[in-house]
Amino acid sequence: MNQELIRKQQDLTARLNRYRHEYYNLNAPNISDAVYDRLFEELQDLERQTGIQMANSPTSTVGYPAISKLEKTNHPIPLLSLDKEKNIVEVCRFMGEHQVMFMLKLDGLTIKLTYEGGELLEAATRGDGEVGEIVTHNTRAIGGIPAHIRYEDRLVITGEAFIRPSDFEQLKASLVDNNGETYKNGRNLAAGSVRLLDAKTCMERRLMFMPFTVLEGFENLPRKSERLKELSALGFTPCKYLVTKRTLTQAEAEDGIKQLQQYARDKDIPIDGIVVTYNDEAFAKSCGRTGHHYKDGLAFKFEDDLFETKLQMIEWTPGRTGEIAPVAVFAPVEIDGCEVSRASLHNLSFIEDLELMPGNRILVSKRNLIIPHVEDNLDRCGFVLESAYPHRCPCCGEPTRIHETRGRNENGEERTIKTLFCDNAGCETRKLKQFVHFVGKKAMNIEGLSEATLEKLIGRGWIHSYLDIYRLDQHKDELVRMDGFGERFWQRLWSAIQQSRNTTFERYVIAMDIPMIGNTASGVLCQVFHGNLDEFRDAVYAGYDFRQLPDFGDTLHNNIHEWFSKEENFCIWEELQMMMMMMIQKPVQPVAENNTQDNPFAGKTIVVTGKVEPYTRDEMNSLIASLGAIAGSSVTRKTHYLVCGEKAGSKLSKARELGIPVLEPQEFFRMAGVA
Repeated sequence: MNQELIRKQQDLTARLNRYRHEYYNLNAPNISDAVYDRLFEELQDLERQTGIQMANSPTSTVGYPAISKLEKTNHPIPLLSLDKEKNIVEVCRFMGEHQVMFMLKLDGLTIKLTYEGGELLEAATRGDGEVGEIVTHNTRAIGGIPAHIRYEDRLVITGEAFIRPSDFEQLKASLVDNNGETYKNGRNLAAGSVRLLDAKTCMERRLMFMPFTVLEGFENLPRKSERLKELSALGFTPCKYLVTKRTLTQAEAEDGIKQLQQYARDKDIPIDGIVVTYNDEAFAKSCGRTGHHYKDGLAFKFEDDLFETKLQMIEWTPGRTGEIAPVAVFAPVEIDGCEVSRASLHNLSFIEDLELMPGNRILVSKRNLIIPHVEDNLDRCGFVLESAYPHRCPCCGEPTRIHETRGRNENGEERTIKTLFCDNAGCETRKLKQFVHFVGKKAMNIEGLSEATLEKLIGRGWIHSYLDIYRLDQHKDELVRMDGFGERFWQRLWSAIQQSRNTTFERYVIAMDIPMIGNTASGVLCQVFHGNLDEFRDAVYAGYDFRQLPDFGDTLHNNIHEWFSKEENFCIWEELQMMMMMMIQKPVQPVAENNTQDNPFAGKTIVVTGKVEPYTRDEMNSLIASLGAIAGSSVTRKTHYLVCGEKAGSKLSKARELGIPVLEPQEFFRMAGVA
């Protein structure tokens, strides 16, 4: 088919729609009726020649429909997202020797179009990937969607509905969302517009559509790029892409990305990254998927945008260990449609490195589009460390001290890390954080005891120690009369407290808040000491060398012994255990079959890195324990195996450096006898 005719038809459709808008909505026609009629007839002739009619063609639209609600529709082929990556080295590793497509990652709302017998049957949003909403009525108001095509077989495509940046700049001043707020970006406006019930209002939003994937159709074509190219002959304007012919160097990959970025700028197309996907359809399908994303592609995200603002103050808040955490409070800035005004400053060394002082102009970002972060200080002058931190605890007023440890900075370089501490064990904020940790999900898991509730109960003098939580029934009558509580709240709370008595070795140890003893370390201790709290305690007082255990170096060894050397800790350990002693669950014993000579993992230390679908990290650690093995958290010379899932990090390099066997997840499952 003559692509020139299709392009002429698309341009003429857009021109006539603009003329209609000027005539009917603006009362400011720019052409005579005779000229309009001639162009209208020309468009009709082109549509007959091409066999294509756009959904927004003036030759078919008689008004714009409105509906009462959006109906749901299922996606037989789930519309999943892609895993995100910001490191070009990882992108190159993903490509390997495969032919890939580099494609614009459009910044809008994903829509799926379904055609049968050349007719558009349904347009639907992505929704949650499994179920979307039908928005077929709005296709008349979106440019780039054909209503009739010359393809009789079933055709299902996905693409993006978006608003050009220049159009958004014109629209944003006059439009508000459901909350009465102005739209923060074109993506939010596009998403809201596609889901409007009134197509006429949608038409005013200047939406465009570009397809990026063929889900069904053109089965005779083995490559994604070939199938996408075919859409041009059907009246679509596919998303811009580049196809590799050979293995690319990092520099060549970066150059391809830059080309696409420039194309998007020149064509006024909103993007928030570049999609890299295997071009061969058969190989792409063989890669499989997770519950969240397909494994045949990556979304390469650009570096985080930086926003200038002014640092107003630094807040200091004591934590449960006594460390006082600094938080930057700055003039609000809008990042990715959200207002941001606070960010962690990590420690005193971070403040010192950036020479941060109130009043400084700073650059902030949202790292990975999630976590606010202070990136730089534009006004480095006159910084004095002594003036940068409070010399007394902002909570209890006791003197603070600077604690120095050896650690690594963001670049992995070893250095001295300075943190600020309050050593007052009676500091109210510190004690509150300790109670919050004790009742948390990974510890005693007492639902209903929020930080705000704990603060009220502590303030009334009802809670001084962990033991008092299990004696709250003494204050029941007073508690139910408090504002915001009541009998029903009490029943739920007391039930949760009683249930927490039925706990595990790991939860009990975590609840005690021994420094640096978390899920992994407590799991190792549970296995070594057979889930017996007394055996663990006796080993401590017998001088047990914890450094012989996986991931237990000098620091953990010393932390355990120092914690038990304090009389108040020992008393809590014993007294609280007496309340629960009969309820402590023993760890699940390894399955008998796995304790045979055929089990290669019994007694071994296994570390997991990356994503291992469909298991969570806790589930993997439980599986490792069931094999009679120990789940480690870091790779050392004591590690026997590394199970390497998707997006493995530095642990893989460390394992290779030490010559530790690396297992793919499927190999591990096979050796473990797990189906």
